[in-house]
Amino acid sequence: MKRILTYGTFDLLHYGHINLLRRARALGDYLVVALSTDEFNRSKGKECYFSYEERKQLLEAIRYVDLVIPERSWEQKADDVREYHIDTVVMGSDWEGSPRFEYLRDLCEVVYLPRTPEISTSQIKSDLGMATS
Repeated sequence: MKRILTYGTFDLLHYGHINLLRRARALGDYLVVALSTDEFNRSKGKECYFSYEERKQLLEAIRYVDLVIPERSWEQKADDVREYHIDTVVMGSDWEGSPRFEYLRDLCEVVYLPRTPEISTSQIKSDLGMATS
């Protein structure tokens, strides 16, 4: 069984998120999503519309997602890869080359998938006149 892991906030869930999750799941047999907690998001200067628990429920309802775990810090990624026996970490292409993920190549494959260009949570918040961070 090939196990895939991705990270994200997944606030204001939209079809770009679904595209990423679908393509990530297609790379393996089991998809783990590490969902940023409210506390971790605040430490990054991000404020979500939906709480962690609400975002978790949304992700758990998506057929491509097998397991949702909390992302509490930048540093937990290597531990997640080991604990969940991950074969591939998948992220959006805007993270390509980032040291936050590149060091994981020593533990597993790292794949960057193109973002859905015409949609983003930041764009939705901007269109709705909400503050973005």
